[in-house]
Amino acid sequence: MPALPHVALWLPILLLVASNLFMTMAWYGHLKFPGMALWMAVLWGWGFAFFEYWLAVPANRLGIQAYDVSQLKTLQEVISLTVFVGFAVFFLGERLTFNHLAGFTLIGIGAWFIFRGPFR
Repeated sequence: MPALPHVALWLPILLLVASNLFMTMAWYGHLKFPGMALWMAVLWGWGFAFFEYWLAVPANRLGIQAYDVSQLKTLQEVISLTVFVGFAVFFLGERLTFNHLAGFTLIGIGAWFIFRGPFR
């Protein structure tokens, strides 16, 4: 297999990070404003999700050149959790506990197995 340019390895990751920032705002950003009407929260979500799709689809189209589908999905999930933790702590004021850290560590171990490849 020929060596891929670094852009094929890193650009999908950067696009997925940006995509997840928009998706996290779409799904959870409105929670900062409990008085917001439900219909406005839905429109808020749609507005952010529009931009999320404009980043996620190219991320996956480019990413398939460097990663298999399982690796792309694993990247997306790990990035999603990482973005969510930062968002929950810094935007929503949530507290990170040991249980969160333990659970995310186990997910990280699972991701390691996906990228490690098959056992020989």
